[in-house]
Amino acid sequence: MKFNHIGIPTTANFEGEIDLPHLKITVSDHEDNPFGIQWQRYWEDAPYPDLVKLVPHVAFEVDDLDSALIGQNIIIQPNSPSDGVVVAFIEVNGAPVELMQYTNGTQ
Repeated sequence: MKFNHIGIPTTANFEGEIDLPHLKITVSDHEDNPFGIQWQRYWEDAPYPDLVKLVPHVAFEVDDLDSALIGQNIIIQPNSPSDGVVVAFIEVNGAPVELMQYTNGTQ
């Protein structure tokens, strides 16, 4: 696994907002800082567990998402938030963790 970003939920506006209507979330670009910090504001009707909407998560790139999910407590099923990436969220010791697989060779 390779660290990709940390997602920090907020209810405030932030610089560089990127609306993702298909996901019902507004995010910042985690690549605009050297630490991979991504701010996230979930829309009122965002269909995600409170654990993800309220608690910061760490995201890791994996080579094989299906294999990485074996035996894990999956809280958001695999999905593709953008072209070339498939993600899923798991719960580890009470914290959300995002696992990401790039499918187009980027990153």
